[in-house]
Amino acid sequence: MPSVIFPGPEGRLEGRFQPATRPRAPVAMILHPHPQAGGTMNDRITQHLYKTFVARGFATLRFNFRGVGRSQGSFDNGVGELSDAAAALDWVQSIHPEASSTWIAGYSFGALIGMQLLMRRPEIRGFISVAPPANMYDFSFLAPCPASGIIIQGAADTVVTPNAVQKLVDKLRTQKHITIHHDEIPRANHFFENEMDDLMRSVDNYLDMRLAPDCPIK
Repeated sequence: MPSVIFPGPEGRLEGRFQPATRPRAPVAMILHPHPQAGGTMNDRITQHLYKTFVARGFATLRFNFRGVGRSQGSFDNGVGELSDAAAALDWVQSIHPEASSTWIAGYSFGALIGMQLLMRRPEIRGFISVAPPANMYDFSFLAPCPASGIIIQGAADTVVTPNAVQKLVDKLRTQKHITIHHDEIPRANHFFENEMDDLMRSVDNYLDMRLAPDCPIK
């Protein structure tokens, strides 16, 4: 897990980057939860997502948003953090310009930023959003959502309500040309404390399906 420092909009950003193991390998970027709630790139779910993509041979980056860890700057209510994510993706692509595809994964606040980044970056072909905070932020920017992906939610989450996430899923599923998968993990709270295995099984099953050569979702 090589430690990296790369330029961001407000100074340097700190990350962990695993280079690709083969030419034209896909790229994945993992986004961490809310900085003001203690979220960092070393969050447990963020690390599990990172390791899953690394194990599949992706060029994989996780990083600290501005003001977290050794990343410079200060919290910017999501606006600056979206710019950080765009700069981070630029950096990965500068190292790995021949990537065959690009994926984004995020947890909670990181899922919000990741889905905003989808709207800016047409090269992103898949996303994994864990507990996107649909009851706290307006997701109407997904108009239309440009890529297929999976939204995973804990059925016992009291921070991000399952009902709000279900409404988001239902809205996205009215669109043509994309496919939205939705898994609700029984008994799981916002932190998936005792259901991490179930969460990662959902992620792996989805990636197995999407990365298969005969997958109809492009």
